[in-house]
Amino acid sequence: MSVGGFPGRPVRPGDPVRPASRNTTSLLVDNIGELVTNDGRGGDPLGVRRDAAVLIEDGQVAWVGPARYAPAADRRIDAGGAAVLPGFVDSHAHLVFAGDRAAEFAARMAGEPYTGGGIRTTVGATRAASDDDLRATVRRLRAEMLRQGTTTVEIKSGYGLSVADEARSLRIAAEFSEDTTFLGAHVVPAEYADRPDDYVGLVCGPMLAAAAPHARWIDVFCERGAFDVDHARAILACGQAVGLGVRVHANQLGPGPGVQLAVELGAASVDHCTHLSDADVDALASHRIGCMCPDGEHTTTVATLLPGAEFSTRSPYPDARRLLDAGVTVALATDCNPGSSYTSSMPFCVALAVREMRMTPAEAVWAATAGGAAALRRTDVGRLTPGARADLMILDAPTHLHLAYRPGVPLIRQVLHNGVPR
Repeated sequence: MSVGGFPGRPVRPGDPVRPASRNTTSLLVDNIGELVTNDGRGGDPLGVRRDAAVLIEDGQVAWVGPARYAPAADRRIDAGGAAVLPGFVDSHAHLVFAGDRAAEFAARMAGEPYTGGGIRTTVGATRAASDDDLRATVRRLRAEMLRQGTTTVEIKSGYGLSVADEARSLRIAAEFSEDTTFLGAHVVPAEYADRPDDYVGLVCGPMLAAAAPHARWIDVFCERGAFDVDHARAILACGQAVGLGVRVHANQLGPGPGVQLAVELGAASVDHCTHLSDADVDALASHRIGCMCPDGEHTTTVATLLPGAEFSTRSPYPDARRLLDAGVTVALATDCNPGSSYTSSMPFCVALAVREMRMTPAEAVWAATAGGAAALRRTDVGRLTPGARADLMILDAPTHLHLAYRPGVPLIRQVLHNGVPR
């Protein structure tokens, strides 16, 4: 039984059984066949409990333990022997945009390479869109994500690339997420194509000033065709100076200095990580969390892998096995965007990670939940332990294995966000 802070210990005579509080509304999810807690106890990173129950009070997990010892509650959800997991934490998404790039996708499937140049197409459409149009797109995609088990999502700007459009993108994003990221350094817009230094000055000056009040993070696409390492370092340093946390797009299109820069600056996450040198892997491993086996370490930089991008661009997949075997902390995210990964489905990304990136199902589920939380430096999501936010999903399946075992099947039966059924 789990009583307060003692998960997994069998009940003994005289043990206290936590009653439901008289001063709050409580909800019991019981008859859970397999409960993924991500508490890491007993050497199992998923912290799996069998025949379990979860008590929720005031939007938080209040108790976890065997169903037969479940406390009384005001309301009850019978999981029917199904698996229950923490809600997915999607730590990399670009949801504020207008238009689509379906024709570009079709061209790639016909053999054209992906260069990232299509971003400017979306910039034009986004600048021309109304606030209401942009808000409607974010609302639609956020609803798609929630139906598929994603209860936490990071939302980036990056398709405005002007002072006014970046600021309004972040204002809209903040209506839907606590984790908003200023990505004015996505690409150099067309009007600054011959003046990249001037654009970096704009990003570091007026654009950052307008964006920072609505952002938690700053990000840079440090890649050929986007921003070189000197420009990226300058932009990220300016963001840090006004209190924003650091994230980096790096090593997607080829080898480069982005991973090393991310580690140097103590970035919370470096994302894509498709083309890595041994030095890159070593640098990430030296800043590991130790979350797959909780040994008290903390990380500076998580490697966030985005297999939807490789699927949609016919590019090589990142070698997750290489990273995991080196002890690097890995997260999975959708990279939902209209150009290179137009998917809102974390279950799809879990299946890709297992099939194409040599992750085990347990590693992929952890990376899509607790790993995403680590990439956002969040301790209140990505787990189902007392004190965590009550974000969970009930599968139409007996075990988490089915997320990879049955790809493309809608397995999310019910989602609770902040303890509220959605």
